[in-house]
Amino acid sequence: MIALLAYAAPAAKAAAPVGQHAASAPGLFGAFFTLLLVLGLIIGLGWLLKRMPGGTFRPAEGLKVVASINVGAKERVVVVDVNGQQLLLGITAGGISTLHQLPEPLPQTPAPALPNLKQLPNFAQLLAQKLRKEP
Repeated sequence: MIALLAYAAPAAKAAAPVGQHAASAPGLFGAFFTLLLVLGLIIGLGWLLKRMPGGTFRPAEGLKVVASINVGAKERVVVVDVNGQQLLLGITAGGISTLHQLPEPLPQTPAPALPNLKQLPNFAQLLAQKLRKEP
């Protein structure tokens, strides 16, 4: 039996040189084709999600969050406008509850505007003033 194994071992080594059965690295064409395939899959799935019912993320008509503030790690107080009527809601991890029904709507806050870059003070002058001041 040992003689048979000793005879078969050199024959197996000679029949299969090292690295013969290893997969070769993909060429540039294969990598480029795989990249195009993945990008096409992403675009195709995005198109499919748009076409599916319920796949769009449109805000509900007649429902708008007017104001919101965090009062804890998982708790918030929110003012919601529902067809012109404003409700103060408390939102927790356990659920949502109506805290108050506002008799009149909250005043509209102006939308934040970008600063006028031409009227900003010169940074070099401000820095020089701060460096000259002694604490």
